[in-house]
Amino acid sequence: MKKQSSLYRVHPGVKMIQDWIKNLPEKTGKSLNEWVDLLEKTGPKDIKEQKAWLKEKYNFGTNAAWWVADYAEGILPWEGDPESYLIAADQYVQSMFSGSKIGLLPLYDKLLEVILNIAPDVKACPCKTIVPIYRNYVFAQIKPTTKTRIDLGLALQKTPFSTRLIDTGGQAKKNRITHRIAITQLADIDSEVIHWLKTAYQLDSHRQS
Repeated sequence: MKKQSSLYRVHPGVKMIQDWIKNLPEKTGKSLNEWVDLLEKTGPKDIKEQKAWLKEKYNFGTNAAWWVADYAEGILPWEGDPESYLIAADQYVQSMFSGSKIGLLPLYDKLLEVILNIAPDVKACPCKTIVPIYRNYVFAQIKPTTKTRIDLGLALQKTPFSTRLIDTGGQAKKNRITHRIAITQLADIDSEVIHWLKTAYQLDSHRQS
């Protein structure tokens, strides 16, 4: 499998973690390492109990409690570091398109190429099971759903559904991704796919929050 790290951009979550680490002393009176030290000296041993302990005893929010406990275990997501994330991103994609789903790789490569050519500010930021596509927010996502199908998710708001433009349930649940297009062969990555990708991209420019 060819290496694709250069195609990816740093996930917005990395900056969120970096900012959280930076602001933790001002907000809580302790640095991340100091919280870890306290956790290891006086907290529970089980990681689930540690998270609950931080929330109950020190009023940590859910994300913060998870990050402190995960950091103590050496598993803070990407460690808030861009280089660590980009290494992980490449590994995520390799894992997604391996085993029974390795046959989807040519579809993924072509679809990603088409998406990244929509505009210069489009960026792919892989996670463990999907590849979200950002402008300002997520406007599309690539998901290897079965060993023979990739689902191209799209944030198309109130756009009517059709035989090809399938309801994800996102409209009813008020999720970002509202529609999907099934991709099972290279011929499926056609002008209609490009049209809906561009539509989702343009809709993202109007979203304020």
